[in-house]
Amino acid sequence: MSGIQGLGNVGGMNLSGMDIETALLAVQSQRTQLLDSQLADQIKGVQGRNDAISKLNAAMGSVSSLQGKVSGTDAGSKVPDNAENKKLIQDTKNALTAAGMDPSKFDLTTKGGLDAAATSIKGTIDTQTNSQQMDMLRLQSLSNKRNESFDVMTNFVKKMQDSRSSIIGNMR
Repeated sequence: MSGIQGLGNVGGMNLSGMDIETALLAVQSQRTQLLDSQLADQIKGVQGRNDAISKLNAAMGSVSSLQGKVSGTDAGSKVPDNAENKKLIQDTKNALTAAGMDPSKFDLTTKGGLDAAATSIKGTIDTQTNSQQMDMLRLQSLSNKRNESFDVMTNFVKKMQDSRSSIIGNMR
C-alpha cells in the first residue's frame, strides 16, 4: 500500500489534491519547463563549441601566416629571424594557447614544426566539428520534444475546453 501512496507525488509535485485536468496540465507544464532547461543547456554547449572552433581557426590562420614566411621547402627550413616574425611567432603561441593547445609542443620556427602544428589544429577542428554536428542533432531532438510537449499541452487544454463547452451546451 505504501507504493500507491507515493503516486500523489510526481516530479516533486503533489498531485493528490488536484483534479485530473489540473494534474495533467501541471505534469505537462513541468515537462515543458524541463525541456526548456535542457534546451538552454544544449544551446550553451553549441555556443561553447562554436567559440572553440573559432579560436582554433584563428590559430590556424596564425600558423598559415608563419608557414608563408618559411623560405625553403624541407622540414628544417626556418622562418627568417626578424622582429616582425618574432611578433608573429608570439601571436601564434598566444592563439594556440587561446585555442586550448600547448604551443611548446611545436617548433614554430621551422617548416616541420609548423606543419605539425597545422596538422594538429586541423585534427582538433575536425573532432570539434564532428562533436558539434552531434550537438546540433541533440539540439534538434530537444527542440522537437519541446514543440511536441507544447502541442500536447495545447491539445489537452483545447479538448478540455471543448468538453466544457459541450457540457454547457447540453445543459441549455
